[in-house]
Amino acid sequence: MKYLTIVLLVIVVVLGGAVVSQYMSEPTPTPVTGATRPLVGGDYLVAAPGRVEPTSEEITVGSPINGLLKQVLVKEGDHVAANQVVALLDIDQYKAQISQGEAELKWREDELRRLLNGARPEERAVAQAALDEADAQMKTAGSELERRRPLVKQGNISQEVFDRTEEAYTVARKRREAAAQRFNLINGPPRDEDVAIAKAQIELARAKRDYAQAQLEQATIRSPIEGTILRIPRHAGEIVSVLTDPVIMTIGDVSRLRVRAEVDEADIGKLQIGMPAYVTAEAYGDQRFLARLVRKGRMLGKKNVLTDDPREHVDAKILEVLIDIEKAGDLLPGLRVNAFMLPPKTAGG
Repeated sequence: MKYLTIVLLVIVVVLGGAVVSQYMSEPTPTPVTGATRPLVGGDYLVAAPGRVEPTSEEITVGSPINGLLKQVLVKEGDHVAANQVVALLDIDQYKAQISQGEAELKWREDELRRLLNGARPEERAVAQAALDEADAQMKTAGSELERRRPLVKQGNISQEVFDRTEEAYTVARKRREAAAQRFNLINGPPRDEDVAIAKAQIELARAKRDYAQAQLEQATIRSPIEGTILRIPRHAGEIVSVLTDPVIMTIGDVSRLRVRAEVDEADIGKLQIGMPAYVTAEAYGDQRFLARLVRKGRMLGKKNVLTDDPREHVDAKILEVLIDIEKAGDLLPGLRVNAFMLPPKTAGG
């Protein structure tokens, strides 16, 4: 029995040593780098995950005003020129407002012109005739008054008759004064305040017209650059709101592509503008796309390019860099890639 116990103890010791030896001989797992695929090769100084983007970046094109999206004039993948119309909001109301503004502006301009020109010749002639008639009546009434003045003193006419004659002269004189004022009003220059009011009304009408034209222009959506339509999330018939989601489409210049990569803060001292690089993507295996580092950020930030690895340190500090791709081939904007910055004269492959 004692012998059997000793044999069992020896077996347990031997098996335990084998297990420990096997565990110690296994390689230590490679720490998560944050790249989108395992790093290949060993010729790089810095490796960083990133995304492909157009050299112009992705430009979102939207509407500065609320409205019904009436028509989308392009489709994804279309090449567009700068300032080309790519979509239209419902513009009927703005056309109506422009017509109304034009009509009001013309009316106000005619009012000012009439004010500056004064009365028509026919109106001037009527005023002149009324003044002449009133002047003649006043002269007749005045002559009759002077003729009867000595008669009343001599007692040849009554005081009552003389008073009626004097009253008739006063009425004729007042009528002549009114006719003269009307004549001067028709033939005189306009008052400064009337001209100022008329001009202000013209400017107000013009402002209304111009505002409607500006609204019409804003309802015409144009491409800000020459590029390619990358994405169109909206469709005709949808309401575009500047408060919720004004984006109608995304445009970018894909004639050249670049990578916006995120370099770990521990590696930023190795970066040099102009250093060679290459880019790989899972979709293209070990194929390398030659590139060059062209810009470094000026401030550290948080990671934006994340992998599906749960062990990834998402709170790590990174520095964004831009890497121009020499020949992008089939790479597409938005694709996750790995970027490898190389020592001088080692790019290739």
